[in-house]
Amino acid sequence: MSRQSKEQLTDIENDNYDDNSLYDDSQEFELTDFDNDHEPEPEHIAGMPSADALTPSDRYLELFEDVQNQHIFEDSKTFADCAPKYDPVDILILYRKLARRSQDFSLRQFVQDNFHLPEEPHNYAHAETEKRTLSQHIDALWPVMIRNPQSHHPNTSLLPLPKPYIVPGGRFTEVYYWDSYFSMLGLAQSGKIDLLKNMTDNFAWLIEKYGHIPNGNRTYYLSRSQPPVFALMVELCESAKIAGNEQYLPYLISEYHYWMDGSGSLNPNQAFRHVVKMPDGSMLNRYWDDRDTPRDESWREDIETASSSSRPSKEVFRDLRAGAASGWDYSSRWLRDPSRLASIRTTQYIPIDLNAFLYKLESTISSIAKKSGEALTAYAWEKKAQGRLSAINRWLWDEKKGVFRDYDWRRERFGMFSAATSVALFTGAANPIQAQRIAVQIKEQLLAPGGLISTTIESGEQWDKPNAWAPLQWMTIQGLKKYGEDELAEEIAVRWLRTVNKLFKEKHKLVEKYNVMDAENVLGGGGEYPLQDGFGWTNGVTQCLLNEYGHLLEE
Repeated sequence: MSRQSKEQLTDIENDNYDDNSLYDDSQEFELTDFDNDHEPEPEHIAGMPSADALTPSDRYLELFEDVQNQHIFEDSKTFADCAPKYDPVDILILYRKLARRSQDFSLRQFVQDNFHLPEEPHNYAHAETEKRTLSQHIDALWPVMIRNPQSHHPNTSLLPLPKPYIVPGGRFTEVYYWDSYFSMLGLAQSGKIDLLKNMTDNFAWLIEKYGHIPNGNRTYYLSRSQPPVFALMVELCESAKIAGNEQYLPYLISEYHYWMDGSGSLNPNQAFRHVVKMPDGSMLNRYWDDRDTPRDESWREDIETASSSSRPSKEVFRDLRAGAASGWDYSSRWLRDPSRLASIRTTQYIPIDLNAFLYKLESTISSIAKKSGEALTAYAWEKKAQGRLSAINRWLWDEKKGVFRDYDWRRERFGMFSAATSVALFTGAANPIQAQRIAVQIKEQLLAPGGLISTTIESGEQWDKPNAWAPLQWMTIQGLKKYGEDELAEEIAVRWLRTVNKLFKEKHKLVEKYNVMDAENVLGGGGEYPLQDGFGWTNGVTQCLLNEYGHLLEE
């Protein structure tokens, strides 16, 4: 290898590589004065939304707060999703004028006069549903769940996307990042390849425009992302025989740098945004949100949670937001006290699932670069993946228990065991011996009569026992199969399909989550909002599992 090649390789390994100007080194921050408890203020964060991407709480100020505090809508998300009928500045000025001068002013009437309310939840069950099989019903739902770019209202919180996309359903009328991957599995199974490609292109477009994939295409989601599964989407396109996946390589690299922003300036035991530098110098990641205010979509709930904590409200808001970024909103995974959401400490945990997904991202970049003939780049990214894998094994593998667990880097101890350990199997981050030991614990602790529970703790939070979620079923089943644990994978799949099919036969619908501990009532519960129908990722995962295991249902 030439001297020049060696120098270039060193730059890539140190994150100084300028790949088509996707990474701007000027965004690095001097963190040498930061102690472990210091978190940067939002205005100092790169990539914050510009003035044309204001959140509803930014745009409407006291009007937004008054609507939320007076419970004009039962669901906090409703007003965040309202579209203004007129210029937002004019609406705010008019509100200030009328609210102060009119004694009989009605805030509810004012909202109705000046805003378009979001679309009503669709009724996914109707007379025709009773005549369909479960698989036929899922196929019939895809057209219902499509949203087109031209349907967007101006000045709404909804961020326009260039191509059609699938929404989860119910109150969720926008695209969601990690939800979409599991819906896309079903699109591929149903042969909707064009829509699969559109979805992937939309996410690449979001990376190009905002530097990352937001939690969802709403302005109030711009300050955070979700579990990074874009690499899995690209892989899915490849398996669906969609040509030209090398075009996504720059976007994969750009997403990686979003998650690693600031890593070059950290000292051991320091953290910045999504990155934590461990005592041994290795880099691992955490969930994070650049804002420390109540979430627009859960304004009242967040204020109430923070009010019951002795911590500064901003810390609680940040951890609630980071919990939403994890996709597990909420779970005892993030709580010091499982009975109190106010004890949430998401930013203090290094999660196994997040780091396993990032290992997959690094490995995918290496693989695509190799296929594109870029051997040097492929080698550098393979070294990154191997470095992360070593750190995962050093800090997140519990040798005594035989599972991967989250790590509380502030208190230097493991977090709880959960189904998140399955992501290490799904992404190939586990070795064969680890996989065997993990399979034993999954069977003994998480396998329930109706599928796989997320945790062993009943906290009342929706990502805890007794609830089960489609993404975790899929990743666990596929992860177990990857390591030859076919019997356990089949058992989970059949139990899950029976649960979904039972509710479909009784109520002719699929829902967001299921209770897999109660054979009579399989409707999931808990959380901040009522159980939602639809439902994107349940449909996608179920359609794929029906294709492979559906013949076992009758047996």
